[in-house]
Amino acid sequence: MITERQREIMVITQEEAAEVIQEISKIFRFGIDDSHRDGMTHREKLTAEVGDLLAMIDLMIDNRLIDPTQVEIAKQAKTVKLRRYSSIYK
Repeated sequence: MITERQREIMVITQEEAAEVIQEISKIFRFGIDDSHRDGMTHREKLTAEVGDLLAMIDLMIDNRLIDPTQVEIAKQAKTVKLRRYSSIYK
């Protein structure tokens, strides 16, 4: 069972993740350095949205929704997969 506080943290995290996705979509459509409606570039907006998401991930850790050690293990495993199967690191 999760608490109401944990539920709210997860709802906001979900919203922030969606905002990162939306901003990446806008970059694909309009370009990374094109101006956003609010005068920020899409790069600046993406940076802000990723910061918001990272803040929520920290809250998830602080509220014991996720284990930081397991997050780091998953992060390292993803990096290994990307190095093996993707050209990102080449």
